[in-house]
Amino acid sequence: MSRILLGLVTLMLGCNVAVEDVQAFDIPITRLVNDRPGERCSGRVEVRYEHQWGTVCQYGWDLKDAEVVCRELNCGFVLDIPSGARFGRASGEVLWRNVKCSGDEFALDLCERSLNDGVCMHTEDAGVECTGKLPAPTLSIQSRFYAYSTGEAVHFKCTAPYWQSVIDFHLYKRGVDTPLVTQRADPRQVMVDLTLSDLENSHQGSFSCLYRIHSKLGTSPSGNSPHSNFINITVLEIHTPQIWYNTSPEARPGWVTRGHSFNVTCSIQHQYPGGSFQLRLIRPNGTVRHSLPALAPSVTFTFSNAQSNNEGYYCCLYKVQTGERTFISRESQPLPISIREVDPVMSPVVISLLVSGLTFVVATCAILIVAKVYCKRVRKPTELERESRTCVDNTYIALTIK
Repeated sequence: MSRILLGLVTLMLGCNVAVEDVQAFDIPITRLVNDRPGERCSGRVEVRYEHQWGTVCQYGWDLKDAEVVCRELNCGFVLDIPSGARFGRASGEVLWRNVKCSGDEFALDLCERSLNDGVCMHTEDAGVECTGKLPAPTLSIQSRFYAYSTGEAVHFKCTAPYWQSVIDFHLYKRGVDTPLVTQRADPRQVMVDLTLSDLENSHQGSFSCLYRIHSKLGTSPSGNSPHSNFINITVLEIHTPQIWYNTSPEARPGWVTRGHSFNVTCSIQHQYPGGSFQLRLIRPNGTVRHSLPALAPSVTFTFSNAQSNNEGYYCCLYKVQTGERTFISRESQPLPISIREVDPVMSPVVISLLVSGLTFVVATCAILIVAKVYCKRVRKPTELERESRTCVDNTYIALTIK
């Protein structure tokens, strides 16, 4: 083939071949000719062979041949293969016929062909309509925000400077081969909305769009444009924080002793830069808010001197600001805390028990004393009894005295 021969000759001559020398080797050149100035990617197919320009017969001309022409001329993809007569009558000869390309060649003269030899007329000239080199579309975002939370939707807009054929628009994420969103455009519509709904953490990253030109021929493959500019979005998953508290071990659950210290801890599953925790104390007479930066996944709010104004329901919130948006989590489960007084040294119950015990002891002692006195009095004889016993001892008769 002539191009291969040119390469060998160029190598042999030390690559010192001028343009005029190249033309001397009769290298065919392909072009598309029409009656519209400046339109180089549509027209009848013409080739330069043996110092003359001529046409190609459409006998045997098919889509694969047309693909090679569009590729050789850097004209994108095939839209149609109309008759060359549509683009006006040619002035030269019909040079080639029976062109047979596999579709992979990068130039038409690398395809099999035969000379025309007067078989075809100019009414049978081959023609090609290419897309031209497809310009890249433009991707924009319909919101001024670039940060979203999971479950939200982001609305992109893809604009393509092309409307000559049916177009599909596709939204891609960098690193993913398949499109996440596809939208068919109406005829002559060059802009579509591409909505990515129900965002997930995996959607965070850079996005671009492209459009796909469909040929007017049902058997023609689609042609993709270059990718658009990239837009980066951030997706945050804000979980509901957890809450718990610590106080003195002897305190009952849900109670804090007045004057003692206690801690309330807020914790979040995913921490983001710039986040903060807010602790809300809900009381009958209003709400008190405390805030600390989330330098770690959990922070602790310390109350050193528990008083009545610390009594109520405590809730945790997690807040993070990124870009121009502020994201706030749901409130944690409410944590009730009650303040109780310091236990006295002797409680009323203890005092009552002590009094009851002392009364019992005193009463018992009194009873014992009375019984003892009574017993002594029963055992002590009277003066008359002593005298009567003396008389008996002295053999006198003792008389019973009543």
